Amino acid sequence: MIRVDREVDELRPVKISVGVIKYAEGSALIELGDTKVICTASVEDKVPPFAKGAGHGWVTAEYSMLPRATPARNPRDAARGRAAGRAYEIQRLIGRALRSVTDLGALGECTITMDCDVIQADGGTRTAAITGAYVALIQALHRMLDDKRIEVCPVREYLAATSVGIVGNDYLLDLDFEEDSRARVDMNVAMTSSGRIVEIQATAEGRPFDEMDLSAMLRLAHKGISQLIEVEKQVIGEYAEAMGIKV
Repeated sequence: MIRVDREVDELRPVKISVGVIKYAEGSALIELGDTKVICTASVEDKVPPFAKGAGHGWVTAEYSMLPRATPARNPRDAARGRAAGRAYEIQRLIGRALRSVTDLGALGECTITMDCDVIQADGGTRTAAITGAYVALIQALHRMLDDKRIEVCPVREYLAATSVGIVGNDYLLDLDFEEDSRARVDMNVAMTSSGRIVEIQATAEGRPFDEMDLSAMLRLAHKGISQLIEVEKQVIGEYAEAMGIKV
């Protein structure tokens, strides 16, 4: 299989816009090709019941998709009466990824909730949400430092995520929906700027993949994530440097 619009190891066009929501402590619109996700960070001076008195804060996430983010309308979660299983699984992934690079003890007893809303979906929404949420989180922490709500930045390095997969006999970076629907292996990877892995979600369809496939996809994911982190630096690099976040 040969892509007509980009090479097999190329990301879709990436754009991250910051400060897109007036009232949120941090916000970002991330666009990866035709996938668009708005991420906001909200800071509250409270923690979940399990964290009360523990001396640390919490970072969590909620994920949803607008009804016409897809070609056919999907009902809202409110109409179903509960969050869809897929949305619940994705928001847990986003929260875990962000907590992995955050020193919760440095937050004090507060909660930062990341709301990730897909306004247009063409594959890779969960990985785009992680990348966009990280950008929004850094903005919120910068504001908290300015307001002296925290003394030091709880985050020490960059974080981003991307998808990789095997379609036909090719290893592809950053799958769109059409590619994802035909992939015999679909893998999502979240990774830090130091190359440490936060999470891998990989599934084979039809037949299993081997260690050589896994290594090839991880190398491809590392390349894509490094490029995404460069985009993050363009929009929050000034904040990050002042806050002591490693390049």
